[in-house]
Amino acid sequence: MTMPLLRLLRPHQWLKNGFVFVGLLFGHAWTDPVKLGQALAAFAAFCLLASAVYVMNDLIDREQDRLHPKKKKRPLAAGTVSGPAALSLAAVCLLAGGTIAWQFAGSAPWIFFAYVALNIGYSFGLKHVVILDVFIIAAGFMLRILAGTLGLGIAPSQWLLLCGLMLTLFLGFAKRRAELNALLADSAGHRRVLEHYTAPMLDQFIGIAAAGTVISYALYTVSAETVALHGTRALIATVPFVLYGMLRYLWRLHRQGGGGDPAQELLTDPHLLAATAGWLLLVLALLGGAIMPRP
Repeated sequence: MTMPLLRLLRPHQWLKNGFVFVGLLFGHAWTDPVKLGQALAAFAAFCLLASAVYVMNDLIDREQDRLHPKKKKRPLAAGTVSGPAALSLAAVCLLAGGTIAWQFAGSAPWIFFAYVALNIGYSFGLKHVVILDVFIIAAGFMLRILAGTLGLGIAPSQWLLLCGLMLTLFLGFAKRRAELNALLADSAGHRRVLEHYTAPMLDQFIGIAAAGTVISYALYTVSAETVALHGTRALIATVPFVLYGMLRYLWRLHRQGGGGDPAQELLTDPHLLAATAGWLLLVLALLGGAIMPRP
């Protein structure tokens, strides 16, 4: 019983909660033990709250999931976890995550409760509203970024917030495109909102979001505010990693049947993993002073 319950929590999705560390990285706060502890608490709180949301979604959608080629293997859809056990697990995660958020995760616990409220609205109907469904997914990521910035007393860069929004919209629309790829003509029978999307439409949305991501990040790296804050013009050198990673993701979406699960894509594709690691290492080197050409 332990393994099905663990699978129900979707621990591989906890990787998404790494967005809370963006503030520490670009706010030069990774050496502050207080802020680091708060960021780790925020990460843990989001892991628990997100798992509670996943359990709730699976409980609501279990009948529909049984018709899906992959989702039918989820514990609730497959019948390896009962409804009462799932409810108890969700309640424990919700209580534990809420307690950590309130007590230890910085000065803005409202962000975590807004995340839960947003996902309740998503689960009980907003996920069926075309375009808004993806914006709600993106909003969940933006709340993670805010928890790691405003919640820790770190002023977020407007360019980074815009980049985060564009990136999460890109991932959200790519997810919808992957669902269309997987389910083809029967897609609307599995996720109602898909009947309002078409492949050409989603390709346009994805193209807009991808271009917005790369441009906003590139503009962030060369902005006067960024150069003054970090003391280097060299952050522009990290843009090729971002561009390569997004193009690789699009290749997997259109040629490899991927794109439906960003966390799984990152963990299983060596090119995406290398691009992410290369970007992170270069950013750390630049911001940490290993490479520091002065403006």
